[in-house]
Amino acid sequence: MANKKIANPEHFARANSFNVPISTKQSIEISKSLRYKRTNYAISFLEEVIGLRKPVPFKSFNRDMGHKPGMSSGRFPQKAAKEFLRLVKSVEANAQFKGLNTSNLKITKIVANKGVIPITGGRHRRATKRTNLEIEVKEVSGKEKKEKKEAKVVKKEQENVSDKNEQKEVKEEVKEEVKETKTEEVAEKPVEETKVSTENNDPNKIKEPVEEKKE
Repeated sequence: MANKKIANPEHFARANSFNVPISTKQSIEISKSLRYKRTNYAISFLEEVIGLRKPVPFKSFNRDMGHKPGMSSGRFPQKAAKEFLRLVKSVEANAQFKGLNTSNLKITKIVANKGVIPITGGRHRRATKRTNLEIEVKEVSGKEKKEKKEAKVVKKEQENVSDKNEQKEVKEEVKEEVKETKTEEVAEKPVEETKVSTENNDPNKIKEPVEEKKE
């Protein structure tokens, strides 16, 4: 298969570490916490993990794992954090060699895969842990930040406009329903019967004698 071509390779920098003696599961959890973050944040985060000040959240490999204060299950993988810190610093050095601004580097790719496991230990034949690490960073310019902020503002404005239109439609529907109910009430009202005088038609009424006119 043909390799994928990266647009503007001058704005990217990479670094790899092969067969590092750390846990692959812990490396996967650390890579989840650092992916799509800035390198400055990654360095400070890893230093806090090494100093036992901030735990790494474990979201996948957390069976029978205790919770940490203020978060769910997590641990302090110091050995793996030291290797990741070395990897981030090496990719920053590669980016600086390319002429990139190290203060605007963003981690676009960070992967931890299982490496070759050598069997050692004499006649006990114990296996050791090996992990391959790969990281890739990109220089983020100020224009991209402005474009992202403007896109967010436009999205919020569109959402507000759509909400207002929906509210207007709801109000119009309510008005139409009220009008329909009023017309139905008017149509259901019984017509009042006109009272007809029954004085002449009353059979029980005694008729007065009519006086004959004298000529």
